[in-house]
Amino acid sequence: MPGPMRFCPEQGPRVRVGPFVMVIFGGTGDLAGRKLIPALYALHEDRSFSGAYAVVGIGLPAHSDEDYRGFAAAAIKKSSPGAGSDRVAAFTRRFHHLSGELTDEAVYKKLKARLAALSHSGSAAEANVIFYLAVPPQIVPGIVAALDRFALGRALPNAKLIVEKPFGRDLLSAEDLNRLILAAFDEKQVFRIDHYLAKETVQNILFFRFGNALFEPVWNARFIDHVQITVAEDLGVEHRGSFYEGVGVIRDIVQNHLMQLLAVVAMEPPAGLEADLVRDERNKVFHSLRHMDARYAKAWTVMGQYGPGRIGGRRVRGYRSEPRVSPSSRVSTFFAGRFHIDNWRWAGVPFYLRTGKRLPRRESEIYIEFKKLPLSLFGRTCERMAPNGLALSIQPQERISLELTVKYPGMGNEPGPAPMVFDYAQSFRFKERPVYERVLFDCIRGDLTLFPRQDAVETTWARLDPVVAYWESHPPARLPNYASGSWGPREAFELMARDGRAWRFSGEQASR
Repeated sequence: MPGPMRFCPEQGPRVRVGPFVMVIFGGTGDLAGRKLIPALYALHEDRSFSGAYAVVGIGLPAHSDEDYRGFAAAAIKKSSPGAGSDRVAAFTRRFHHLSGELTDEAVYKKLKARLAALSHSGSAAEANVIFYLAVPPQIVPGIVAALDRFALGRALPNAKLIVEKPFGRDLLSAEDLNRLILAAFDEKQVFRIDHYLAKETVQNILFFRFGNALFEPVWNARFIDHVQITVAEDLGVEHRGSFYEGVGVIRDIVQNHLMQLLAVVAMEPPAGLEADLVRDERNKVFHSLRHMDARYAKAWTVMGQYGPGRIGGRRVRGYRSEPRVSPSSRVSTFFAGRFHIDNWRWAGVPFYLRTGKRLPRRESEIYIEFKKLPLSLFGRTCERMAPNGLALSIQPQERISLELTVKYPGMGNEPGPAPMVFDYAQSFRFKERPVYERVLFDCIRGDLTLFPRQDAVETTWARLDPVVAYWESHPPARLPNYASGSWGPREAFELMARDGRAWRFSGEQASR
């Protein structure tokens, strides 16, 4: 006879990672100070590390080890003002610095010797070494080539390389970058960061879909009318004007964040949760994306640039008035488009993607609208009854809301919408940790699940290159074409209206 059924515990065993050495190229840069060092400190305080470890910063300006420890302590104090000085000092004693130009071969000779000295075994070849490229994209090829020349890539079987987006500017440059990286490292050693995949709500989509018998049977074209994915930001380009001038919204957000969210929603069930099984299914979605040529880009995508306006009651400037931005710039800060996944599950279901800067608020959400019932039982007054919808909120709140139709209280028979809400903070007394903690933790332990693979990067560029090419050669006639504090250009609303649909604004009216 079979034994009693066993259920998973509410919380699994604690996961910790063993010894490592993290090498941060650009160790005193903005990314290191704002994100990486605070994330490492939080993991240290959470006792996520089970063995000896060290952090080596590389770059200019010149610093001694003590100088670098002071930089790290200041970064921690800024992000965690209540951090105790003794605890911070105990953590930063693990920090070291190598000063020099990242193109200077002497730096890599010193690095190889320092890795051997810091390895728990005294051998660089056996160390769990993480090379974090916290540097501008144009510097990455030179660093990777130098690591290869000094046998600090594939020659170190436990080495890992972390690369920040953007992964190229188009398909050809992405192929060139991947070719260079894979000459020095195996694909299993390469961790390309898309931090949206590390957000708790995004990870939970797989469990929500495949762990609940209520939803997987209706997660298809038979029951779903359309899907909307929104990544809205209320900030402008801030201090990144020169970077954004060379990138634009598709390269900055669409090719990576939006495409990955699309894949998580649309993928087939993986055979297991091993990294390549999950990444295989995400990549199949990219291969199934309908090809978009110039004609399609003109008809079903919208680009925009923000002008001056008001957000949160304060006046803000337009994109062309931002620091290090051309006063006649044609760069887009807003994108909206209709995508199709031409496979059995999603045939005929449009996916509407939207992202932009200087929108009314910071909000990232996946909204799945189900088809309306074919027959209304509630009379003519209810012919416009709201459809069922599922909202997966990623930020600023992490929650899942299912919008149902119920009867209003009272003597009449009037239906109305009602939400059923699962809120992470309330249900688990949970506060989502910064994504860089999860990113660094997974990289240290060698889990590639949340990191895009080479073929995914190249396939998404292949789909989006025609859209980028069309809009770079045919920019919108009027720029800026939406005010800061609005939900984007009117063409974005018209795109949805042509399909008889409308963007979702969490119950608010769109400000045009």
